Amino acid sequence: MSASPVDTLRAAVEAAAAATAGEDVAAPKSRPTLERPRQADHGDYATNAAMLYAKALKASPRDVAQRLADSLTSELGASLERVEVAGPGFLNLFLSDAWYVDALGHVLSAGDAYGAGGADAFEKVNVEFVSANPTGPLHVGHARNAAYGDALARLFSYVGHDVTREFYVNDFGSQVENFGRSVQARARGEEVPVDGYVGDYVATLALEIADAATRPVEDVGLEAVAMMVSRARDSLHAFGVEFDVWFSEKSLHETGPDGTSGVSHGFDVLREHGHAYEGEGALWLRTTDFGDDKDRVIQRSSGEHTYFASDIAYAQNKRDRGFDRMVYVLGADHHGYIGRMRAAYEALGGEPDRLDLLIMQFVHLVRGGEKVSMSKRAGEFVTLDELVEEIGVDASRWFLLNRSHDTTIEVDLALAKSETSENPVYYVQYAHARIAAVLRKAGDERVADVLAEGFPPSGLELHPSERALISKLLAWPQEAGEAADRRAVHRVASYALELAQAFSAFYRDCQVVGAEPYALESFRIALSVATQRTVWRALDLLGVSAPTEM
Repeated sequence: MSASPVDTLRAAVEAAAAATAGEDVAAPKSRPTLERPRQADHGDYATNAAMLYAKALKASPRDVAQRLADSLTSELGASLERVEVAGPGFLNLFLSDAWYVDALGHVLSAGDAYGAGGADAFEKVNVEFVSANPTGPLHVGHARNAAYGDALARLFSYVGHDVTREFYVNDFGSQVENFGRSVQARARGEEVPVDGYVGDYVATLALEIADAATRPVEDVGLEAVAMMVSRARDSLHAFGVEFDVWFSEKSLHETGPDGTSGVSHGFDVLREHGHAYEGEGALWLRTTDFGDDKDRVIQRSSGEHTYFASDIAYAQNKRDRGFDRMVYVLGADHHGYIGRMRAAYEALGGEPDRLDLLIMQFVHLVRGGEKVSMSKRAGEFVTLDELVEEIGVDASRWFLLNRSHDTTIEVDLALAKSETSENPVYYVQYAHARIAAVLRKAGDERVADVLAEGFPPSGLELHPSERALISKLLAWPQEAGEAADRRAVHRVASYALELAQAFSAFYRDCQVVGAEPYALESFRIALSVATQRTVWRALDLLGVSAPTEM
């Protein structure tokens, strides 16, 4: 794919700066910026290149900026309308209509691949998310993890990585037995144990599991876990989330044909790297080697494994499967997990910067300005299914994703259900549907001709709303790339809303079908197609539908 117009412009700025400085002047440590100014009268793009070279040239930044302006005028030719020196030495670039028309041509020629494949280096990525304890229904907190993990995986794939989505099933340990005892108690018509699980779903399981009152408690617990995992799978499927791997914690403790288990293999790797030792009859991990305040027991003197043992074995299992990067999407109560997990990963021989431990924050549902619970069955929490039933999949995913994952959010249920411009997801979807209506009015044949034949590369005088919309389209590849790099899925939602707003201004100011001359109508049809494709892509990365009629 050819370089984007913005990349070409950046390259021209850097080439002009280097030519102005001469061969004897070393390039600055920082790369010159090329940014959209906040104020329209400051040009289309601005660069600090002159200020970066001023010291080496022993000249004032404004003087260097003027010399650079002359060089750029020659370098860019008809693409540059004018260039102005501003402030301490910024250069403000005012681009011509012809540059914008050519830029739209680039966006269209890229087709559905526009903005894709921008990763600096290919990685095989494992994204593990949700991983809810299978002893209760998925709740709203899990819903946020699900929406975020799935959207992040979509982003990773979009920019060019090989992604595996994974759910870690906690089907081992005392909680399974406690769950079995809780179900068994309900089957017998008794109260659940003090440390057991409550909720109507436990009573339902007691009715659905055959002979739950008399079978061994471990069997009842494992069957109850399997049923809850199946229900979680169904709930997530309805929410638009699919997993490639459902990984059983229990499998890490099972002995294979070679006489070893995943846990014992993990311990062996730690010993090989010199980070495991025995003391007081127990096996320890020397986490103090990696900044921890004390070493951690991974196998007690009784031979029982700690919870940490499963974490170690699971991390090693992922390393054995060849993943270059491991992403853990964790609940808000997992802050204490980060230090020990990083220590364990490094002790296994992993590179710390290949491990991403992302902490999600809480979700509050709000109705009428007050926090509410709308649970009918679970008692203490709102389930994922209830949230979807209340506001739908699209609104649920949007409102769970349109703020940074590391901030607490409030979901206004009334706003999420409203069909007004105040509802951001409705606004973006409506923009997509409006574009579809415009293109239907133009006709399939007319649209196909525009895409096949293009439009004149010059001679069009563009409205400011057309230039603004193209500028927003040109920002998409960088926005998508940075959203992936920074794990900032909410940037995609923000971009989608801003793009919809830019299209609404264009639609208000510029007639599309029937515009004169014919070449202008072609151009505006093409601009509508490019916008529709990009709105669709942004919504798809969020897991939100893009309707063609509303």
